[in-house]
Amino acid sequence: MSLFSAKTLVTHHHLPAGASRPLATIASDSLTEEQRELLASPRDVDEVDVVIVGGGPAGLSAAIKLKQLAEKDGKEIRVVVVEKASEIGAHTLSGAVIEPRALSELFPDWADMGAPLTTPATEDHFWFLTSKHAIPLPHPPSLNNKGNYIVSLQQVVKWLGERAEEAGVEVYAGISASEILYNPDDSVRGIATADSGISRSGVPKDTFARGMEIHAKLTVFAEGCHGSLTKKLIKKLGLREEGKFQTYGIGIKEVWEVPEDHPHFQPGLVAHTVGWPVDHRTYSGTWMYHMEPNIISIGMVIGLDYENPYLSPYKEFQKHKTHPQIRKYLEGGKVVSYGARALVEGGLQSLPQMVVKGGLIVGDSAGTLNMPKIKGTHNAMKTGIMAAESAYASLSGSDAESLSPDTPIHPTEYNERFQSSWVYDELYQVRNVRPSWHNPLRLYGFMLYSALDTYIFKGRVPWTLQHGKPDHETLKPAKDSKPPVYPKPDGVLTFDLLENLSRANTGHAEDQVPHLRLQRGQQEMVERNFGVYGGPEAKFCPAGVYEYVDDHASPHVVSDPADPSAPAAPKRLQINFTNCVHCKTCDIKDPSQNIDWTVPENGGGPKYSYT
Repeated sequence: MSLFSAKTLVTHHHLPAGASRPLATIASDSLTEEQRELLASPRDVDEVDVVIVGGGPAGLSAAIKLKQLAEKDGKEIRVVVVEKASEIGAHTLSGAVIEPRALSELFPDWADMGAPLTTPATEDHFWFLTSKHAIPLPHPPSLNNKGNYIVSLQQVVKWLGERAEEAGVEVYAGISASEILYNPDDSVRGIATADSGISRSGVPKDTFARGMEIHAKLTVFAEGCHGSLTKKLIKKLGLREEGKFQTYGIGIKEVWEVPEDHPHFQPGLVAHTVGWPVDHRTYSGTWMYHMEPNIISIGMVIGLDYENPYLSPYKEFQKHKTHPQIRKYLEGGKVVSYGARALVEGGLQSLPQMVVKGGLIVGDSAGTLNMPKIKGTHNAMKTGIMAAESAYASLSGSDAESLSPDTPIHPTEYNERFQSSWVYDELYQVRNVRPSWHNPLRLYGFMLYSALDTYIFKGRVPWTLQHGKPDHETLKPAKDSKPPVYPKPDGVLTFDLLENLSRANTGHAEDQVPHLRLQRGQQEMVERNFGVYGGPEAKFCPAGVYEYVDDHASPHVVSDPADPSAPAAPKRLQINFTNCVHCKTCDIKDPSQNIDWTVPENGGGPKYSYT
């Protein structure tokens, strides 16, 4: 019997070039005085003790732990979680094999409570792929999954959301936090939620509703990788040391359902690969996890520090599935879910300052994923727990009674907790693995150094390697690059992007101000991104959002670097924002850093299931 009930899938299309409208810019004279007053009207204000932005593993763990601590002492603490997805878990996507260490701290009896960790990892494989063969590799200790569980993180997060509500946390899904509020001294005062009911042209509709301000003694930023508010907080307050930066990957995933008598299905099987089909200069790897009763999670991660502007992470993943070692597990099955998400890869060197007055950054918003281990959920949850413990110490201390609702706390003890935690120990031990990629031999030098660091040095070396360049600076010009060869989708094992996108169930209201915004307009995108790099956003986006189209009305005339003999033509970047799955890759990899990913109207985006 299928775990997936019948549902209506959202169909996605490329808009005809003539029908596409440019990104809205609101001219002051296009609004009536009444409309301007409406858009600038005062927002309602709610005052809470702690507001948490993001209902993922880190945010929900922080919320639950705060309520547990308060209940233990007989105190009342008001904790609010705002989550942009239409329901808790709907934007959550991961492999995932989870290490239950942090979950056990939060709920020692999680198994008796019905937590959706039901498939223990029983067998590990690590293969180096050539075009036809799979060569077994020594299994690094970081990939030993004894005691871990194969899960749908979407289901785990949904379960955590239910536990949070039972504990008295106010959980508000479908609410987008769009703005950070500051006090005059630049301490964090809280957040504002997004307005809704504004047309694409910026005019308030009959359904217009002003957002709300939530003032808190502490705002916890738990948005996940490259959070739209977190990136603004880091930039405004200078929370990253000069010369330090985060580096990222893009993860693309399919969930397959196979017959329960499939000859190659093995509940508990965990397999990882490196090598083919990706070239040796591109950081990449894949996973395949078998979960009871008949579910296979399969996906690929490609480091966003790749060089070839013609590379398509989506098509590399489709090609991977054609390998004889991989396809045998999928033949006879069907894809039931698809999605994509950026992930943090920088490790210890890339962590920002995580504590400010009135604010705290946790989980993947900070960058605590352990890339060599290919796990981050346990670390994210632990940072949420430590954030709650640090916040509670400030909220319940001897001077807590004197705190006014607008007095921000400054839980600096979080830094000490973090540095003495197993999260820090994990990240310190593997800190040199990912940056070792930046060597002349790339994959081969990386494998050699990683083996030495893992088996001989065990991370205890007196040096700390640094990352190469920010991801948006690594592309080579298109004229110096060769397009990879990708097979045509067969509709059975490999799929056209828009067909797969329907399985993400993503959707946004058409008549709203697009959440994907060009900060400096079209010219830079056409002349630099397309003219120099061949339009990489059309390749790296896993949702078909970006297209360069011929547009005779465009003043930007450019030659196609993929066809230098063709005459120059007027081009325009078309943004199909309703296709967006909220992966954030465009905001990260755009070589011009012109694309700004902001939150859409409340509840927009994918509705993932079993991811």
